[in-house]
Amino acid sequence: MFGLALAAPPGPMNAVIAEESVLRGWLAGVKAGLGAVVADVVFFILAALGVVGFVQQFPTVQGVLFGVGGLLMCYFAYGAASGAKSTFAPSSVDLEDGPTADPTEQESTGFRRAFVLALTNPYQILFWLTVGVGLLDPGQLDVLAMTPYVGESLVGMLVVETGSAVLVVGFFGGIGLWLVSFPTALVTAGNRMDSFAPAVAIASAVVLAGFGVIYLLEAVRMLG
Repeated sequence: MFGLALAAPPGPMNAVIAEESVLRGWLAGVKAGLGAVVADVVFFILAALGVVGFVQQFPTVQGVLFGVGGLLMCYFAYGAASGAKSTFAPSSVDLEDGPTADPTEQESTGFRRAFVLALTNPYQILFWLTVGVGLLDPGQLDVLAMTPYVGESLVGMLVVETGSAVLVVGFFGGIGLWLVSFPTALVTAGNRMDSFAPAVAIASAVVLAGFGVIYLLEAVRMLG
């Protein structure tokens, strides 16, 4: 439940997964999700070793992370918007530039994009600096209270013991379940609606651009 609660809400990672799923198929969407999971595993290992704690000591480093993450998200938003534009036109002809490749047949870069985004996502880093480290220490964790947007209304509904290998396995298992079911739902819906792919690509571009601008503003605030 903890893994699902963190993985399901809209955000940069789900935007990349959605774009890859509807443009290039289920497997591409799952690969994109794996990129984010591999980054989480890296953070988990660093948290266990105590390495990620150094970021807390340097606010300037956090500001730089917000800036880099914001720029990357804006860049990937441009790519998502370009992909959406391509899906509206015939796949073999571009009226201005001549023959073009079908975006659905291009090599998937979702794994690399999601991996890089996750490694530079300041909120993901801050999660592992705080809650993530708490998963390793014996104690208690209010699971649903960490749910984005609605956590305050769910305080105390599901409290678990931390410092357990079962909790860590369940956490990553919940994320894995979302990464399989989310692309499945998108591909199924896309097969029923011809206009679904460009709509999702546009939505992905908007989400990525929105988070990119928010991160850049936060970077300016922190570095200023």
